[in-house]
Amino acid sequence: MYKLLIRPFLFLLDPEKVHHLSFTLIKLLSKIGFSGLFRFLYLIDDERLEREVFGIKFKNPVGLAAGFDKNAELYNELSNFGFGFIEIGTVTPKPQAGNPKKRLFRLKADHAIINRMGFNNLGVFEAVETLKKKHNVIIGGNIGKNKITPNNLAIKDYLICFDALFDHVDYFVINVSSPNTPGLRELQDKEPLTALLMALKRENRKYAQSKQVIEKPILLKIAPDLSNEQLLDIIQIVEDTRISGIIATNTTIARENLKSDYFLVEENGGLSGKPLANRSTEVIRFLSEKSNRAFPIIGVGGIHSTEDALEKLEAGADLIQLWTGFVYEGPALVKRINKAILDQS
Repeated sequence: MYKLLIRPFLFLLDPEKVHHLSFTLIKLLSKIGFSGLFRFLYLIDDERLEREVFGIKFKNPVGLAAGFDKNAELYNELSNFGFGFIEIGTVTPKPQAGNPKKRLFRLKADHAIINRMGFNNLGVFEAVETLKKKHNVIIGGNIGKNKITPNNLAIKDYLICFDALFDHVDYFVINVSSPNTPGLRELQDKEPLTALLMALKRENRKYAQSKQVIEKPILLKIAPDLSNEQLLDIIQIVEDTRISGIIATNTTIARENLKSDYFLVEENGGLSGKPLANRSTEVIRFLSEKSNRAFPIIGVGGIHSTEDALEKLEAGADLIQLWTGFVYEGPALVKRINKAILDQS
């Protein structure tokens, strides 16, 4: 029904306006009693889908990637569509408007999206207030730095977000790979990245000890545009810093073999969707093989079908995430993937 009736109407409208409209509709429908219907239609409750990864038990391995619920407004409602976990953010210490509009573009011929949102969010402390609601889904907190913060002061921004969210999320994701904040990807270089992750590890240990709780898993989200040499550096950094795992991958700045109109293809920003599928899987496989599966990997990028999902898992991903595939294929994709995983068990 989504692809035949709902998506054609939504795709007539501006993508960012559709995002806000969808949030409004999901909130409204959930308030008037549709939550149970959504769970009936899309949720598969089966113990065989459970996965224990970096010390957390997930009800199923299919999550919603960061960028959809930036301000942690809709995590309970979105969990009714069958997701095993929801990643909120990216959040920054201070609220920021992000880049000027228009900044979100559909490449329908490629089943892709280009975005240059620029970490638009209401700030980490607003997210904390919404996360105080009771929830029964695993929540990841994706954190970044404010645009106005220079890279030599970036660690402070990440620590502010980490401290604020510690009591409210189940794991953390360190985002240094978005192409839409000037200079951010420079933090992926070995020296600054190691310094950032070590600072967060120290804070994690200190905070956990002060509260007498266990440390929270810390994951690093990486770009698909890294070379093999850079990926080997990432493996070494994970080993040196002993963080919990990797999310592979963020959006790409590459534009090869696209079918959409030139004026769309040339828009600045990160490309997500089907064109990213192969490269994301290549990165997952490389990290998994070269590290001898030394750390967990969450695979994301171009998952639009059960085949795409299973390919990521076979390449070495322990969990997977959707974003653009959720937009193009609708919530039924989550159920189809979980069913396909069960069929293989």
